[in-house]
Amino acid sequence: MSEFKNIIVTKENFTGTIKINRPEVYGALTKEAKLEIIKAVRQLNKEDEVGCIVLTSEGKAFCSGQDLNDRTVQAGEGAVDLGKTLETEWNPLVNAIRESKKIVIGAINGVCAGAGVSVALACDLVVAHPKAKFVSGFSKLGLCPDAGSTFAFTRALGEKKALEFFLFNEALSAEEMNRVGLVNSVSEEFLDQAYTWAQKINCMAPLSLRAMKENIGMAIDSTYNESMDRETQSQRFLGNSEDYQEGLNAFFEKREPKFLGK
Repeated sequence: MSEFKNIIVTKENFTGTIKINRPEVYGALTKEAKLEIIKAVRQLNKEDEVGCIVLTSEGKAFCSGQDLNDRTVQAGEGAVDLGKTLETEWNPLVNAIRESKKIVIGAINGVCAGAGVSVALACDLVVAHPKAKFVSGFSKLGLCPDAGSTFAFTRALGEKKALEFFLFNEALSAEEMNRVGLVNSVSEEFLDQAYTWAQKINCMAPLSLRAMKENIGMAIDSTYNESMDRETQSQRFLGNSEDYQEGLNAFFEKREPKFLGK
């Protein structure tokens, strides 16, 4: 996928990797960079030889949010519509990750700031380097948190702690994020950990993974009965799949299953 200018996309061992390649600006994203990540996620979702996706970055930072040198967010001669920037760039980027049919693992190498925090937390699983930091930064610019971060932090921290985080811009460490459930793991070997997870996921049934991801994503806004109904529908569908039969056969034959996503 050499058509990309701001990211590096590779495929190895049934895993697709998207690496943000903007170390000179600490992973800050222009409109072009955001659209490239969206395109890469969607392309990897279509490829049968890719089981899951790892999202990481080159350099000291994972993503420091918006590249303020990008002309799409500069006021110039008049006011700039940042709502349009969210609607056409940041929100589609975060949603492309969240709505990926394949599991996306965030391997967080360094600082996440602004909407870069939202990009990291959009990933299904997150492993961070111990020195990684997560900071809002919006109040310093006279803005409010966006791209889904209000939703994520309020549910994880509660209203008062979320407001404190956004008001005062004191960074949360990887360990602190792990304690509140916004990060799954903290490791010096964060990239190795991500690929270890990827190899385990790549051996699982794709239809099952998709149902788990969708049901968990919708459960937070559902009632108990709505969640149970969704589980029932998913289980009915999966019970009729070839993968379920393969799983049963492998169990009784005492061997590893070979799932095909059918």
